Amino acid sequence: MNTNNEIRLRLRFYRDVNQNIDSLRQKFIQFTTTKSPDFILKIKEYHVWINIKGPKKAYWSPHLHLEMESKGENQTHIRGLFGPDPNLWTFFMFLHFMIAGTFIIFCGIAYSHYVLKESTTADFVIMSLMVFAWFLLYVIAKQIRSNGEKQMNDIEKVFLGIIESSL
Repeated sequence: MNTNNEIRLRLRFYRDVNQNIDSLRQKFIQFTTTKSPDFILKIKEYHVWINIKGPKKAYWSPHLHLEMESKGENQTHIRGLFGPDPNLWTFFMFLHFMIAGTFIIFCGIAYSHYVLKESTTADFVIMSLMVFAWFLLYVIAKQIRSNGEKQMNDIEKVFLGIIESSL
C-alpha cells in the first residue's frame, strides 16, 4: 500500500475474499489463541481490530479496523481502516475543536471591533495563528503516520497471513 500519495490521514482499503464469512471469522479467532507477542486482536461480531502490543507499541503505533460483510455463499467483502491509537486521535480532535473554537470566537470579536471602529489587528493575528496551528497539526499527523508506516505494513502482513491461512 503506497501511503505517500495520500492526503487522508486514515488509510482505507477494500478486499474481496473467496471465503465464507464465518470461516474467515474463525481464522481470526484461531489467531487469537496463538498468543502473538507483537499483536493483539479484538473481535466483535464481524468487526476485527488488530493492534500492536508490548514493547513495540508507541504513541504513534497504528491499529487496523476490519469490517467483514458477506457478499454471497463463499464471498466476503472486507473494509479495512488504518488509524492512529484512539487516545491520540481523541487528543488531536480535541486540539482541532479548541483551535476552531478560538478561531470562531475571534471572528466574532473582530467583527465587533470592526463595527465599533476599533483596531482588529490583534484579532486577525490570532486568527492567522489558528490557521497556522491547523496546518501544523496536519504536518504533525503526517509525521506520526510516517513513523508508523513500518508497523502498518507489519499489521497488513499479519492480516494477509490470517486470511490466507487454513483452518
